[in-house]
Amino acid sequence: MAATATRPTQGRSLGHFADVTGSELCKLRSVRSTYWALLAAVAFNVVTAALLGIFLPRALTSHQRAVIDSTRVSLGGMHLSQVAIGLLGVLVITSEYSTGMIRATLAAVPQRRVVLAAKTLVLAVVAVTTAVVASFAAYLLFQAFLPAGDAMATSLADPGVLRAVTGAGFYLAVLGLLGLGLGAIIRSSAGAVAALFGALFVPSILISLLPQSWQNTAGPYLPMNAGETVYTVNHQAHTLQPWTGLGVFCLYAAAALVTGFVLINHRDA
Repeated sequence: MAATATRPTQGRSLGHFADVTGSELCKLRSVRSTYWALLAAVAFNVVTAALLGIFLPRALTSHQRAVIDSTRVSLGGMHLSQVAIGLLGVLVITSEYSTGMIRATLAAVPQRRVVLAAKTLVLAVVAVTTAVVASFAAYLLFQAFLPAGDAMATSLADPGVLRAVTGAGFYLAVLGLLGLGLGAIIRSSAGAVAALFGALFVPSILISLLPQSWQNTAGPYLPMNAGETVYTVNHQAHTLQPWTGLGVFCLYAAAALVTGFVLINHRDA
């Protein structure tokens, strides 16, 4: 009897979670900022790649073109795309707090962690899909605009290239989840955005002021330094291996999300 009773309960729980996830997807699709953020993420990657493919070969010597990490160069728009994806991750939850809509959401679904889990799943799927497509589009467009036979030309079959292009999309998606976690903790759009990009850029700037031995020891484990290794083909000294670096970056996002899951049950809406 216990096993029989458990199955309907599990079925209802899964059905409930599916309903909440569908509701969160509907919310994400109904907000205009979602489309602007995703469009910006794609446009920054694609336009930057096209411009680099057209103008960069003329600015570099033949030796520089032969040794440069052209795959990472083709993903130069990542620095702007991460702003758009990070902002989207923050707004997925803070926009509801700023408008007061979160009260209606939690009144309809009292299980607060279910709501946050649904938001996390929806954002992860949307961000991964968009970011991976944007990364491949940027890489292919960069290659298309390079002069025929240029030394920077590569193929997805070359060692490390497919991993770097795919990893760039994963990096952006994890960045969005980090933004979501910080948004759940801080509950203010401005505060969470400041915390997100402060956590990415400030430690890297500060550590550059420290002795080289400190930079070599701690630098690879800083959020952005760790995450960026996954879309780098030419491995640099004193950096983590690509998937290890992405794993460290995922730990930062996981820590923020776990903290958000803990706090959401202990604070008023």
